Amino acid sequence: MQLEHYIGGRFLATEEEKWTSVLNPANGELLAEVPLATEVTVNEAVAQAKQAQQEWALVPAPKRAQYLYAIGMKMQEKKEHLATVLTKEMGKVIEEGRGEVQEGIDMAFYMAGEGRRLFGETTPSELSNKFAMSVRAPIGVVGLITPWNFPVAIATWKSFPAIVAGNTFVWKPATETPMMAYEMAKIFDEVGLPKGVANIVFGSGGEVGTALIEHPDVKVISFTGSTETGRKVASLGGQHLKKVSLEMGGKNAVIVMDDADLDLAVDGILWSAFGTAGQRCTACSRVIVHKDVKEELEQRLLEAMKQLSIGDGLDESVKVGPVINQKALEKIHYYVEEGQKEGARLLAGGRILTEQPYSQGHFYAPTLFTDVAPDARIAQEEIFGPVVSLIAVADLEEAIQVNNSVQYGLSSSIFTQDINSAFKAQRDLDTGIVYVNAGTTGAEIHLPFGGTKGTGNGHRDSGVAALDVYTEWKSVYIDYSGKLQRAQIDTE
Repeated sequence: MQLEHYIGGRFLATEEEKWTSVLNPANGELLAEVPLATEVTVNEAVAQAKQAQQEWALVPAPKRAQYLYAIGMKMQEKKEHLATVLTKEMGKVIEEGRGEVQEGIDMAFYMAGEGRRLFGETTPSELSNKFAMSVRAPIGVVGLITPWNFPVAIATWKSFPAIVAGNTFVWKPATETPMMAYEMAKIFDEVGLPKGVANIVFGSGGEVGTALIEHPDVKVISFTGSTETGRKVASLGGQHLKKVSLEMGGKNAVIVMDDADLDLAVDGILWSAFGTAGQRCTACSRVIVHKDVKEELEQRLLEAMKQLSIGDGLDESVKVGPVINQKALEKIHYYVEEGQKEGARLLAGGRILTEQPYSQGHFYAPTLFTDVAPDARIAQEEIFGPVVSLIAVADLEEAIQVNNSVQYGLSSSIFTQDINSAFKAQRDLDTGIVYVNAGTTGAEIHLPFGGTKGTGNGHRDSGVAALDVYTEWKSVYIDYSGKLQRAQIDTE
């Protein structure tokens, strides 16, 4: 299968472009060949988006929303197919694949609803016979740079609010997972989205991503990826005075208090830590546990981990799929070795799975450390794999302090039966998302998604807050007094 860029309503690839392979991380199967765009290709995509945006902005927002309803319906119709493609190219188990596609469907319908809102504000003027209001205005061409771990959900978080707000976009998906973007391009085409509103260009971050950020006609950059890359995106975007929205890393913790329902806590930890093989920005990589229940929680986790089936995500019985590639395997194993050098005690896992049926894929055994120091590298740095560190604390105050001691601030969780502890935690945990008696993952599309500190730069994906990324506020004053009235001066 050969993929093609989607530019100005056409599928195309040029002879000058190099090609790369897309492989199934579970078994090494060749899935597709994908072209790597040159700067010329990027420029053409931006030109098509710019040309289309002028007319698209004039389409009434409820009419723009009708396209999102149609996209959501088409995604619903193709849900099983999309989930299968997603699992093949990314590796997450099919159940999670279906959930991710559903998230995109939900986002289509939710943002379509904003076509009847896009609320501004009306306010009294301080002057007589004068009307004052603020409205949202589209910005122009948006550049979207999305990661491989959620190849459709995150793209819909970004593209759908951009569409309903009257913008057009050029989307660069991750090189590892271009097939889901290609499937979305086909959906955009099938529902008749006007040419140039959606443009998809494949290629590397260094070439395509940089070209998008530096292009003078791209007014907004929305990026999800590593904090290291996000800093570069912010720096380069800042040089060009662009609005830049960043959603980056996490080092998320589940706090387990001494009064917690431990069975529920174990369920939450397993789902948060080992779902998507730990390759989520919201993955639980630390468990901060009260010292009085530490040993019991360890034993329950170890027993539960024995039940985790590992393998190809298309097998309905599998709970943990592969990691994305060999480089990811090596990074995960490096951190496991570092953890042992630092004195943490390895309770389970800690190895690359090379025996059959894992030899052709990229599998890492679910891994559990205990007696981890809060300042250890495995407790501070993002590993992005199925590795969990247990950290013992004496009380809630210490648990909150340990949670907040990392450079990230995306998601956190507390398991407790004490309502006072729950409210103190949700107030004091320095993260953009807080869960009570649930794991660190499971965001819903109608609430803002994003974090503090090294996780982001103040913007949010999802929810109404996402519209702030893709709109400018315009203040409008209408004076019908028939004379010049000066604000702050002619008020007496």
